[in-house]
Amino acid sequence: MDMTFELPDRTFIGGKETSLTLREIIRRLETVYCGSIGIEYMHMYDIDAVTFLREKIEKPDAFDITHEHKRVIMRRLIKSVLLEKYFAVKWPADKRFSLEGGESMIVMLEEIVDTSTQLGVHSIVMAMQHRGRLNVMVNVGRKQLVDVFAQFKHIEPKDSFSGDVKDHLGTYIHRIIRHTYKYIKVSMSPNPYHLEVSAPVVCGKVRAEQFWRGDSHGDKVMAIIVHGDAAMCGQGIVYETFSLSNLPAFTTHGAIHIICNNQIGYTTDPRFSRSSPYCSDIAKMIDAPVLHVNGDDAEAVAYAARVAIEFRCKFKKDIILDLVCYRRHGHSSEDEPMFTQPFMYKKIRTLKTVDLIYADKLKAEGMATDADIEGWQKEYKDTLIKHFELAKKVAKLTITDWIDTPWTGFFESVDPNKIKETGIPLKSINTIANHFTTPPEPWAFEIHKGVARILKNREKMVKDGIADWPMGEALAYGSLLRDNVHIRFTGEDVERGTMAHRHHVYHHQGVDGATFRVLDTLYPDQARYDLHNSSLSEFVAGTSGTQPAHDILILFARIHQGYQPNIP
Repeated sequence: MDMTFELPDRTFIGGKETSLTLREIIRRLETVYCGSIGIEYMHMYDIDAVTFLREKIEKPDAFDITHEHKRVIMRRLIKSVLLEKYFAVKWPADKRFSLEGGESMIVMLEEIVDTSTQLGVHSIVMAMQHRGRLNVMVNVGRKQLVDVFAQFKHIEPKDSFSGDVKDHLGTYIHRIIRHTYKYIKVSMSPNPYHLEVSAPVVCGKVRAEQFWRGDSHGDKVMAIIVHGDAAMCGQGIVYETFSLSNLPAFTTHGAIHIICNNQIGYTTDPRFSRSSPYCSDIAKMIDAPVLHVNGDDAEAVAYAARVAIEFRCKFKKDIILDLVCYRRHGHSSEDEPMFTQPFMYKKIRTLKTVDLIYADKLKAEGMATDADIEGWQKEYKDTLIKHFELAKKVAKLTITDWIDTPWTGFFESVDPNKIKETGIPLKSINTIANHFTTPPEPWAFEIHKGVARILKNREKMVKDGIADWPMGEALAYGSLLRDNVHIRFTGEDVERGTMAHRHHVYHHQGVDGATFRVLDTLYPDQARYDLHNSSLSEFVAGTSGTQPAHDILILFARIHQGYQPNIP
């Protein structure tokens, strides 16, 4: 055990040392791989990505953390824990889908937000299911407590918009991060009862926002998707969303997936809800690394989050954070879990909350005193009481305060009683039609002889003043592009058309992979025409909400069974 061995280049456990005793090698490996973080990367093909992860996890000083950072983590835990307790005291019979048992998720998300601003991210779009949603909206989305408390009151909305239950609503905010003094937009999309539906919607929103910002590499806009452990492996839409992640026309250049793994799905044990060892195993299909982290170890949670955001920003790939925690109460917070999981909940009721666990650690290290912790608790309790009293004065709910993507001025400037003129000049019709029927020069691009015949027939139609369906399509799209309206058209066979009728993309018959996109060169200053074949799932619902006045989205969904819910 005390024999010295040279360390290979592919390990980082030695730090600056090039050799260690076998005893020390085993000790360091156990510290790295048998502690609060478990990492899966052996399935990955990207050697650079694997090396990056190993260095982040194996280097001897990897988990070092500053005195100030520890105190920040402590305060975040206090806010997360006390907010849930306040909900429970004030509204014990309401459904609130408590985060209790997984409160360190707030530490995880806040660490991602903080670090992302250091790495150049300007906007984060979040999808999240019901568990802990209210807590995240307050402590990450910075939703005003008075607005959240008012949602527990049974009062009418003052807006003409439709509403929803409080744990389905969305929000957005432009935050300034105190640690970096940089602004970032954080938005959370609405969450319907259909589990995981918001995940692909958010991917579509991120893709659209990247387009409008000119963010072609995903440096400025990114997605965070929070899953439940049962839904992660039980909902097919998760697979569909993952399958789009590396497709050129659908990638968001990496999303961070967080699993709130409370090790139960409603009342179903994991052994009855999945066939794989881990709920995160589906992510391996896209070569994504997985970091499993103990939710009761706040510092490990923060470090795993920092590794995840650094990995995403460097490699532009998806990464999974599996927050292994528990659910302190029943599914809806007010139901009785002992009916179905008696032994699990006997154990859970003996566990200390994560804020108390971390407080004991800081006090033992001399990083905080009882007075510090009691002061932070009192400060936040006073804030909760203050906003509770303010919420009593709210007479009507403002639904527009809960919109994740405000369409400022979009509805106000439109008179529903007036219909705008939709026709286009004859000159524009002739320009588009002539362009659409003219093949590329034969010496430059060899098209299929069948396509050449189709173009000849289209040319005759133009001369005769006739327009069939394909010609009508081309005129419609061309006029929009002329008016600087961006078009995104996706589907499994949209480039050619299911009935071989469209032919907006020609394929060179002598050069493999060479294409000619007909409507891309219609006008020198036209809008972009994003026409893409796809898998059987497409981006529509998410992308449609970003720039409604300047965006037209078309979907061909003949085979798509889920239709809008499954469409990012």
